[in-house]
Amino acid sequence: MRDIGKLGGLLLLITTIAATALAGIYNVTKPRIEAQKALELDRALTIALPAAPREAIFPVQANDDILYYVGYKTPEKKELIGYAFVSHGPGYSSLIETMVGVDSLGAILGMKVLNQVETPGLGTKVEETRHGEGEPWFTQQFLRKPAGQLAVDKDGGDIQSITGATISSRAVVKSVVAAYEKLLADRVKQD
Repeated sequence: MRDIGKLGGLLLLITTIAATALAGIYNVTKPRIEAQKALELDRALTIALPAAPREAIFPVQANDDILYYVGYKTPEKKELIGYAFVSHGPGYSSLIETMVGVDSLGAILGMKVLNQVETPGLGTKVEETRHGEGEPWFTQQFLRKPAGQLAVDKDGGDIQSITGATISSRAVVKSVVAAYEKLLADRVKQD
């Protein structure tokens, strides 16, 4: 019985030390992680709204939540470029998150995959750049297309789905359409 008590006490001590060390590491790395996320968001916004300088892209908020972003030619909010929003869609093995920019008529100006953990070699192709190209081929298909009318080729649309990753392809398309519809509804509420 004494051995069980000693082992239990030793296990408690080890787990307490490990938990304290992990909490300390988290507190040290949290500011760096947040700074990296902010940089990724800035980069995604400038890809989604390429004609708007970063300092001329402003969030529209409700209850401390960012609903969408509005981009202008200048920081003085002159000459509207368009809107940017985040879309989320359940892929094959993860939630695929994208930043999408549209003009005032709903044509897609730019798009960047923010987060995905799809099957390597298949679903991960949603953000893959082909050899000799500068931009991811899958998201480039969306440019200049109306955000509210997207569909993959297997559903009669213009977006070429990724071979072997139709679920991931559909997830991106459906999430963009749904997020665009939400943008339209949010804009009506804000006006």
